[in-house]
Amino acid sequence: MTTPAIKVEDLCFSYGDIEAVKNVSFEVQPGEILGFLGPNGAGKSTTIKVLTGQMPPDSGRAEILGMEIGHDNPDIQAQISVCFEEKNLYLNMTALENLDFFASLFGIKDADSMEILRRVGLAERAKDRVHSFSKGMRQRMMISRAFINKPSVLFLDEPTDGLDPVTSAAIRKTIKEEADRGAAVLLTTHDMFEADELSDRVAFINEGEIVALDTAENLKLKYGTRSVRVRLRDGEGVSEEHIALDEGGSSERLAHLAASPDLMTIHTEEATLEAIFIELTGRRLEG
Repeated sequence: MTTPAIKVEDLCFSYGDIEAVKNVSFEVQPGEILGFLGPNGAGKSTTIKVLTGQMPPDSGRAEILGMEIGHDNPDIQAQISVCFEEKNLYLNMTALENLDFFASLFGIKDADSMEILRRVGLAERAKDRVHSFSKGMRQRMMISRAFINKPSVLFLDEPTDGLDPVTSAAIRKTIKEEADRGAAVLLTTHDMFEADELSDRVAFINEGEIVALDTAENLKLKYGTRSVRVRLRDGEGVSEEHIALDEGGSSERLAHLAASPDLMTIHTEEATLEAIFIELTGRRLEG
């Protein structure tokens, strides 16, 4: 049986009287992307900070690559990478100098920094100083830096925050490539589209607790309602009808509409992760 790249059991962490992480348990396998889905303040970033050894847990335990987490564990640090929302780049260095410097911290002498910059769309700006970069470009620099040591475990905290849709799609492609390479990815986000597109499984976290953990498809089947939306010509206009597939007579009604000469389109509809999260927690994912 494959050893989980990340294994967390009953993890707890508090800021004073505020319980930020409450008995959180989960595993991430090599090559798997686990999406941590929740609003700001739900405990996503705190979980990553504990798992990367920046803060000791109050209780519970966690392992990275079979090693128990702890402060400044060099065996773990050499095999993980982290991309936080906070930008901590060297602004007076060029993009290429930033990557080469971080490669040197891992003892990497022949880092393919230009190729990594190409993957995030920054190759043409490789010799420009980072202080001239926009917010979105700096975010891409953070992503590129996380790839420099070819990590076995990759922690990504809101990786496409501030990026335009085209660039976000390109970054998601690189994240999938890292998982295909065998990296375990823990992705924290409040973007349900991003989680749905990228994640092999998703964990809903709310007020420090995991309230659901499964594949997006299984969550939609469990909590959603299967339905289709049928559009028909109606004189000079268009009419729509929604049919719940789990109700009696739905098959006959759908077959009748599908045979109509006025049929325009039939679309399947399913619950979104956003809707399921609201059903489970009473809160929206954003904010």
